[in-house]
Amino acid sequence: MKKITLQTRREFLRGTLLTSALSWTVPAFLANTFSSIQADAADRTTQVITGRDGSILVVLQMAGGNDGLNTVIPIGNEFYEEARPRLRIDPSQSLKLNDGFGFHPALRGLKELFDAGQLGVIHGVGYPNPNRSHFRSTEIWQTASDSERFEKHGWIGRYFDHACGGAEPTIGVNVGRQVPQAFAARTPKGVSLDNPRNYRVPDFAAGMNGDTETGEMMRDGSPDDANAGGSIAALGGAAMEGVSARDYLERTALDAQVSSEQIRAVSERVQNQAVYPGSQLGNSLKLVARLIGGGLPTRIFYVSQGGYDTHANQAGAHERLLRDLGDSLKSFMNDMKEQGNSERVMVMTFSEFGRRVAENANGGTDHGAAAPMFVVGGKVKPGIHGTFPSLAPQDLFQGDLKFTTDFRRIYAGVLENWLKTGSVPVLGRKFEPFAVV
Repeated sequence: MKKITLQTRREFLRGTLLTSALSWTVPAFLANTFSSIQADAADRTTQVITGRDGSILVVLQMAGGNDGLNTVIPIGNEFYEEARPRLRIDPSQSLKLNDGFGFHPALRGLKELFDAGQLGVIHGVGYPNPNRSHFRSTEIWQTASDSERFEKHGWIGRYFDHACGGAEPTIGVNVGRQVPQAFAARTPKGVSLDNPRNYRVPDFAAGMNGDTETGEMMRDGSPDDANAGGSIAALGGAAMEGVSARDYLERTALDAQVSSEQIRAVSERVQNQAVYPGSQLGNSLKLVARLIGGGLPTRIFYVSQGGYDTHANQAGAHERLLRDLGDSLKSFMNDMKEQGNSERVMVMTFSEFGRRVAENANGGTDHGAAAPMFVVGGKVKPGIHGTFPSLAPQDLFQGDLKFTTDFRRIYAGVLENWLKTGSVPVLGRKFEPFAVV
């Protein structure tokens, strides 16, 4: 059988904490794997960070397909007003950004960040040949693939493989109950948690042995089948190549146990300095803020807010979601400022697609294509960027906005200018980096 070399936390394994942290681990597993784990000393270029070193990316998924036209309102656009006789936002009610655009009135938190120069709005983000399926479009965004191409590994997972070899499992942290497909990597990294006491084995291990219960909680929690926001927000990743199911699961259990002790200690090290909404998103960002303030060596955090699939009675639900989004992000950035971390943290939002230009008969909007993205942080390029798509009926594609910026340009900008690594090995080819900072 071919010997598998496994990546792990070499420094930790050489330390005295190993015995106490892993006293429960199966002895046979330790005997069979410690030699290969300890021997894995390839000196690859890594981006391991400590305490207050390096930049941090927080990816915020707005799951379900956010209605971008009622998020960033085109003020005085006749086509918008004609297409949405009931759902349109009155220009006098919008939060004016400039002469052409305003935020939904519920986005006061985002408006404050915009006014403070901590928010960039990017118009018309999408990809060629858009897919209106929640699951397929989410997969495209999470793997950075073309619409006709299927990829096993996520774009964040490829970043881990390319730039974070030998890093700790906590190099990536997903706040939720299922690892996003974006984390799927050749050498899996990252942990998934609801709170500092709840851990799960990465669900992308399930495909290795047909077991659908590999998401069982490592600690005090209980199984669940979806990330916050429903299964749309939580497509699992691919399995680690060439490793038996048992070895992989035992190894993942080892990493999760090691990480759990670290996360518990870090999360108790600091207190939040801002008041957050009592929502799932607010609690997720509240936890991320504590982990950042406590010095957890994480490059990428992933959080999700679900509920954006607004086919009917959209007005009230969308207002609540946007208020939660804006207020949660404002609280998070207040926390970062108090910690002195606002300039080393960037939040990037995305949704798998926007909505149709025209409202439907049920007071909602149906699946569309292009939509705005937000980048938030002390060093982001503030203001409104990109080209707003035409709303003229003759310029639409089957009722959808045509994208003007490929989302992979945003990823390239984040990778090269924020995470300071090459984008081509991660994205598979060259995309002109969008100026996010």
